[in-house]
Amino acid sequence: MAMAVTTQLRVSYRTNTLPPRKSCTSTHQSWNLSLPNLKSGIRHNRLSIISMALNDNKLATLETEDKSKNLDQCKRRSQEALLNLSDPIETMKMIDSIQGLGISHHLKDEINIQLERICDWDASTNLFATSLQFRLLRHNGWPTSSDVFNKFLDKSGNFKESLTKDIWGMLSLHEASYLGTEDEQILKKAMEFSRTRLNESILHLSPEDGKHFCRALTLPKHLRMARLEARNYMDEYRHASNQVPTLLELAKLDSDMIQSLHQRELAEICRWWKELGLVDSLGFARDRPTECFLWTVGIFPEPSHSNCRIELTKTICILLVMDDIFDTYGRFDELVLFTKAIKRWDLDAVEDLPEYMKICYMALYNTTHEMAYRIQKDHGLTAVACLKRTWIDIFEAFLEEAKWFNNGYVPSYKAYLDNGVISAGSCMALVHAAFFIGDGLSKETISMMKPYPRLFTCSGEILRLWDDLGTSTEEQERGDNASSIQCFMRENNIVDENEGRKHIRLLIGNLWRELNGLAMTKTLPLSVVKASLNMARTAQVIYQHGDDKSTFTVDDYVQTLIFTSLPASH
Repeated sequence: MAMAVTTQLRVSYRTNTLPPRKSCTSTHQSWNLSLPNLKSGIRHNRLSIISMALNDNKLATLETEDKSKNLDQCKRRSQEALLNLSDPIETMKMIDSIQGLGISHHLKDEINIQLERICDWDASTNLFATSLQFRLLRHNGWPTSSDVFNKFLDKSGNFKESLTKDIWGMLSLHEASYLGTEDEQILKKAMEFSRTRLNESILHLSPEDGKHFCRALTLPKHLRMARLEARNYMDEYRHASNQVPTLLELAKLDSDMIQSLHQRELAEICRWWKELGLVDSLGFARDRPTECFLWTVGIFPEPSHSNCRIELTKTICILLVMDDIFDTYGRFDELVLFTKAIKRWDLDAVEDLPEYMKICYMALYNTTHEMAYRIQKDHGLTAVACLKRTWIDIFEAFLEEAKWFNNGYVPSYKAYLDNGVISAGSCMALVHAAFFIGDGLSKETISMMKPYPRLFTCSGEILRLWDDLGTSTEEQERGDNASSIQCFMRENNIVDENEGRKHIRLLIGNLWRELNGLAMTKTLPLSVVKASLNMARTAQVIYQHGDDKSTFTVDDYVQTLIFTSLPASH
C-alpha cells in the first residue's frame, strides 16, 4: 500500500520496452496506497488554499485562544453530563454519540469510568441494549463474551424470528456483529440474520430512518474512517431529538481546531515536498501530497498524532515516486540495478544507476535517515535498520511483479497476495507508524516486527483486496497485471467476474474477523493496533465504490475534511 494516490491500489504490469525518456503517460494506474481520480475544479480550489499556506503561514484565521477557552468550557460541561448519567442505556447512547462525534479523546477517563459501571450490567432480553453494551465494551478494549447473545437463540440455535419486530434492536445487533472474531460463530449468524431481515424491513421505514439504516448496512460503524464519520455524524446528531447541545458544541469546536491543525500539517508537508524537488527533477512522478495526507488522517485520527501524520505522509509521497519508476518509467534492466542498489543501502551504490534513479535513491536514503534521527531523538529508539528493511522488501516485491509481467506469468492467489501486501506498502507504513508513535515500543516489541506481525499483514491484505475491487474491467482488458480477482477466479474455475468479486468480498469479511481477534491479543502497543485497524478502515472508505463516479471520490473526502468549514449551528 505504498500510500499512493492514483485511481486504485492495484498491480500493474511493467514493460522493458518503454521509450527512452518520455514523460509519464502510462495507460495504467499505480497500485499502492492510491486514491481515485481528481476532479479538476476541487483540485484548483485546494491548491489555491495550499498556496496561501506556503506563502504566509496564516491558514488558521480563528481566534485560537478564545476557541481553546470555549472548548475547555464545553469539555467540562460534557464531562459532567456523562458522569451524571445513571441509566445504563442512556449512558451507552451518550458514549456512542461521543465516539461518533470524534470527541472521545477529550473524555477518555469519563468514558472508562462509565464503561466500568456498565460492564457487568445485565441488559436482560433487551436486544438493543445487549448489542450496544457488547459493541462499546469490545471497541474500547474491555473483556467481552459473545455468549451474551445466546439468550436470543431458539431451540434450533438460530436467532428468534420475534426479534425482527424490534427494528432498532436488529440494527444494534448488526453493528455489534462486525466486531466478531473467527471463532465466534454466533456473531456470524447475527450478521447474516440481521442483514437479511433489515434489508427486508427498510422499505417500511420513514425516509430519514431508511437513510440511516441503508448507511449502516453499507458501511457499519466498526468499519468507518473516524474523522469522516465525525463530520457525517455531526450533521445527523444535529437533528437528533435526544441530542445533548454541549456535545454538539464541543464537536463543532473540536472539528474546527482539528481542521486548522490539518491545514498547518499539510502546509508543512507541501513545503517539504517542494524543497525535496523530486517532481520538478523527474517530470514523470506523481505530485499528490494532499491525497497522501488523507491516508494518514485515516490512520492517525487523534489530534495528538500530528507528527506521525506529517512523517508518514512524507514516506508515502516518496513511495509514490518509487512506484512510478517501476510502474511507468524504468526499463527492466534498470529496475534490477535499482533494487540491487537499495539492498546495499550505502551511498556508493548509486554509481551505476541512471541519473534519475540517483536522485530518487538520495531522496529516499536521506529522508529515511532523517526520520531515524528524529525517532532516536524523540523516543530513544534506533530505527534505521527496521525502516531500511521495509524499503528493501518493497523493492524486491516491486521487482517480483515486474518479473511476472515480463515472463507473462500469472501467480497463484496466495503468491499474489503475499507479495501484494508488501508491494502495496502496508507493512512499510505500519512499521514506520509504530516508530513515529514510539509509545510502548521496546526491544521485545520491535523484534516482533521481524518478520512482519500478522496484525500488519492482515490489515494489508484487506487493503490490497479492496484496492483490487476498485480496479475496472477496462484496465484489466488493456493488459495490466492480474489482480487478486483474476488469480482467485483462475484457481477456482470461476468464469463470471461478478462472482469472483463476490468471493473477494467474502474473503475481506473473513480477514476482518481475523483482524478483530488479533486486535484483542494486546501483543503490540494499543496505538499500533489502532493504526492497523484504521488502515483497513481507510482502505474500505476509499475503495468501496470502485469506479462509480456518481459517488464520493477521494477528492471529495479531502475537500470535506481539510478545506470545508462546518455549517453554523442552528
